[in-house]
Amino acid sequence: MKIKSSTIENKFIKVKTLNIGASIFEIIYKPKKLNLILNLNSKNNYKIKNPHVGTTCGRYANRIANAKFKIKNKIYKISKNENNNCLHGGKKGFNKKIWKIVNKSKKKIIYNIVSKNLDQGFPGNLNLSCKYQLNNKTLSIFYYFFSDKLTHVNITNHCYWNLNKNKKKNIMNHDLKIFSDFYLPVNKYNIPTGKKNSIKKSNYNFKSFSNIGKKLLLKKKGYDINYIINKRRDNLTAILKNKNNGISLNFYSNQPGLQFYTGQKLRFKNLLFPFQGLCLENQHFPNSPNEKKFPSTLILPYKKYKYFTKIKLVDLI
Repeated sequence: MKIKSSTIENKFIKVKTLNIGASIFEIIYKPKKLNLILNLNSKNNYKIKNPHVGTTCGRYANRIANAKFKIKNKIYKISKNENNNCLHGGKKGFNKKIWKIVNKSKKKIIYNIVSKNLDQGFPGNLNLSCKYQLNNKTLSIFYYFFSDKLTHVNITNHCYWNLNKNKKKNIMNHDLKIFSDFYLPVNKYNIPTGKKNSIKKSNYNFKSFSNIGKKLLLKKKGYDINYIINKRRDNLTAILKNKNNGISLNFYSNQPGLQFYTGQKLRFKNLLFPFQGLCLENQHFPNSPNEKKFPSTLILPYKKYKYFTKIKLVDLI
């Protein structure tokens, strides 16, 4: 299994990607000579079990309760890899697979993977392409996919963001705004209860800019929660900023949810530690295959689908 790196760049941004997990290894903002994300230091570390650092998560990002779901009265049992649940596609999710490079130019790269019928228990032969593309100060991530059978799909990118120059510094000095009025409460296994809660008068309120360090003093266990994103014409879902170095990231997506994770379980060798990076994962809701009230993740045979996330870099000073 040979891991290959590829680079795309323009005058503002340089992005290094890996063919394992169609992962993002580095996002360099050239004007500030700043890498915006965490990585595992060496390519070979991506073969080792790690907390999905920079990877593409699938077939189903996030959690599916009891690692099973039903389609047309047929129960599909899928790979269990977190307690009794399936997390980010199972034991051999897309993060562990070598993707094929099908197109590469200076400012874009397209990876492709074909997941066979019953891969990790999921029905249908799924064909998925992941495109990374640069345009001025924006990195766009596009997922294009189709299957030959009814199946459930939820794809996201799992970058750990840290806007500090010194990556050993944690995320406590970051400020966050999430364009949401409701979050999905979860049980002790981080599975949504099926209800939606208002963010008002709660520690989950990021409607206006909030300092993550101050929030974590109130919510000591950290955040690992899905927000219901407000529908907006511009598809803006969240803004992350660091006043220390004057940079802001605007996140845009056509997905209904945003998983906010403060990296409290982040550990890898002596490289990564808790709260060193945070994830803002635009995606569908966790456990949607088992919740009829949630937006459906069921895709129709041979119909083509497109998800996107766009990250725009903004200078504050």
